[in-house]
Amino acid sequence: MGNMEPLDLTGNEKSLVILQSLLCLLREKNLLSRADIEDLADKVAARAADQAHDPMPCPNNAALAAKSEMDRIGSYIGTRYGGKHRRV
Repeated sequence: MGNMEPLDLTGNEKSLVILQSLLCLLREKNLLSRADIEDLADKVAARAADQAHDPMPCPNNAALAAKSEMDRIGSYIGTRYGGKHRRV
């Protein structure tokens, strides 16, 4: 086995990899439904849309990036694992 170069990831990037993997694992084990992931994406979007009333303030660019990432994760998980959308 050859030596691998260590990855130079920031704390945020490391956390993102862990959280993405956790969401996929929970969905794979049916502990999260597709509807749960859609609800989570809506909560993230609401935080990004209303920074003034966010109980846990974060920089606006971080909230918008989180919304974009949740949309991407939700799309991937929905395609990969399927499941029912939430009832509207």
